[in-house]
Amino acid sequence: MITGSTAGIGAAFARRLAADGHDLVLVARDTKRLREQATELHDRHGIEAEVLTADLARDTGIEAVATRLGDRRNPVDLLINNAGFANKGRYLDVSMADELTMLKVHCEAVLRLTSAAAEAMRERGRGGVVNVASVAAFVPRGTYGASKAWVVQFTQGAARDLAGSGVRLMALCPGFVRTEFHERAGMDTDNIPGWMWLDADKVAATALEDLARGRSLCVPDPRYKVLLGAAKLVPRGMLGGLSSRTGRKYGPQ
Repeated sequence: MITGSTAGIGAAFARRLAADGHDLVLVARDTKRLREQATELHDRHGIEAEVLTADLARDTGIEAVATRLGDRRNPVDLLINNAGFANKGRYLDVSMADELTMLKVHCEAVLRLTSAAAEAMRERGRGGVVNVASVAAFVPRGTYGASKAWVVQFTQGAARDLAGSGVRLMALCPGFVRTEFHERAGMDTDNIPGWMWLDADKVAATALEDLARGRSLCVPDPRYKVLLGAAKLVPRGMLGGLSSRTGRKYGPQ
C-alpha cells in the first residue's frame, strides 16, 4: 500500500514495486488520477492495483485506510506512508488550521496507519513500513521540519520495539526531489543548485534496498549524508539561523 501514490516519491514506489511484480493498493485523494495510475500499472506490468480514495487530513480518510490495512483476508505486506505537503509561509504567517492539518497528515495519520499495519504484520510474523520523512527533520525549520523529526523518532523507536517480530520499520529522509511537491506549496525552486536535486525513482529504489538490509533510517544519497554529517558539527543556534535563511531563499516565496 502506498499513500500519496499518484505523484512524486509515491508514484516512484508504485512503479518500482509494480515492475517487481507486486500487487498494489493505491491511496490518494483524486479518484480519477488513481484509476488512471492503476490502469497504467496493470497494463504495463500485469499486476492488480486496488484503488482507495482517502483524504488523510480527515478522520474518515484515516479510518478507511486503517481498516484496509487491518484486513486479515487480504493482507498488506508493505506500507509506504508517503502522503504529505508543505505550507507556504513562516511560523505565525500560516493559519492554525493549516498547521494542524499538516500535523494530522504527517503525524497522526502516520501513527495510526503504521499501528494498523504493524499489528496485522506482527500477527503474521512479517511485513515492512516505510515512513517518508525528510532531511528537514534534522534542522530547526518550522512545523514541517518538526513534523518530519517526529516521524523519524517515532519510526526508529517503533522499529526497536518490534525488533525480532519480523516487522521492519524505516524512516526515509530524502532531500530535494523533483516532484509536484514544491509547486503545490508555492515554492520557488529556481535557485536551488542542480546537485541538490534527487531522482524520485532512485530514491525509491535505495529505500527498498535499505529496508531489505534492516535499516531503520535511510538518507538516500551520499551528498545529503555528507551535509547531515557536517550539520552535526555546527552549533545549534548557528544551524537554526542558517536553515532559516536557506528556507527563505529556497522555500516558499
